[in-house]
Amino acid sequence: MLAPESLSLAQARRIALAAQGFADPAPTGAATRRHLRRVLDRVGLIQMDSVNVLQRAHYLPLYSRLGPYPTTLLDTAAYRRPRELFEYWGHEASLVPVGLHPALRWRMARAQAEAWGGMRRIAAEQPALVAWVRDEVAARGPLTVAEIEHDAPRESGNWGWNWSAVKQALEYLFWAGEVCAAQRTTSFARRYDLPERVLPAEVLDAPTPTDAQAYRTLVGIAARSLGVAAEPELRDYFRLPVAGARQAIADLVEAGELRPVAVQGWRQPAWLHAQARLPRWVRGNTLVSPFDPLVWERARTERLFDFSYRIEIYVPAPQRVYGYYVLPFRQGERFTARVDLKADRKAGVLLVPAAWVEPGAHPGETAVALAAELYRLAGWLGLDAVAPPVAGDLAAPLAAALLGVAGVR
Repeated sequence: MLAPESLSLAQARRIALAAQGFADPAPTGAATRRHLRRVLDRVGLIQMDSVNVLQRAHYLPLYSRLGPYPTTLLDTAAYRRPRELFEYWGHEASLVPVGLHPALRWRMARAQAEAWGGMRRIAAEQPALVAWVRDEVAARGPLTVAEIEHDAPRESGNWGWNWSAVKQALEYLFWAGEVCAAQRTTSFARRYDLPERVLPAEVLDAPTPTDAQAYRTLVGIAARSLGVAAEPELRDYFRLPVAGARQAIADLVEAGELRPVAVQGWRQPAWLHAQARLPRWVRGNTLVSPFDPLVWERARTERLFDFSYRIEIYVPAPQRVYGYYVLPFRQGERFTARVDLKADRKAGVLLVPAAWVEPGAHPGETAVALAAELYRLAGWLGLDAVAPPVAGDLAAPLAAALLGVAGVR
């Protein structure tokens, strides 16, 4: 076993931010496919979520790293040929580089055992319906759930979570890799099609690795994207099984790709990726999505940044502490505030239900930086104004700062 080297918490923080792409220079002009690929190389995959109170979740990590960019850049990479990304279960529902399809086939092969309960029940109890749904996709795809449901056998019935049996069958087939998301409609519904009509032939023809090889690949990507991390975070990045992830870490240590490190204040052992960079500083201000890989693993976020963060979308309104859709605000190497945001697209206004300053941050300086970022975000979203905050201990300084930004626009 290699003797662990030591990192201060500040060093670990800079390594993590650099690994995630926050130390990379912003585009000097319009963002291009090259910039997109650079971000994807940093983060490994992009989580998706259906909540659209501000902006679809998968668009925000690119914004946090590139600034305002055309969302068509990501749409084209995911849903147009030559396709570079495909939808699958990576961290959660994710956009994943197509080259990782072979490394995720172990998950596809375990659909019957590991897919959610409703999907498993449909596969076990109504195999004829599942086969019929796949045949419909093969014959008429790409199709939405609604387009298939219209012609579904009447005996298909309904299952929990308000998902029809057709939806459950499609989600099972999606988990098993037998159908793919070919497109998304304007309402964000998937259009399903067969993999051979969606993914590049060279990807489908690539050999399937062993489970152990796949775990090494995925842990390696997680380690590179995190820079420095403990075992739970390396495992959580692609939601890997415990034993498989531990063996992969051991293999990567033996190969020299990972090195054991002791991070100041961390109780558990940590691992440093061989390509990790330690910049002298990390600058820039940006909002970070609740679904950004920088903050996926909340315990790591707290250890690295002394920032306790929970998303409160699913918390009853009276019990929320900070708000419904709260984004952390990063200033350089720290999170200095958090802000609840909502896009009022009809009125053309970015609403700020609440804004909060973090302990140790200077409210005035933070408010000025956050105000500039809120107007930048509003411009990217096609909104004309930013409303003054309604609540929170940063509300008054931020309201004043927003007036200042508005006055010079």
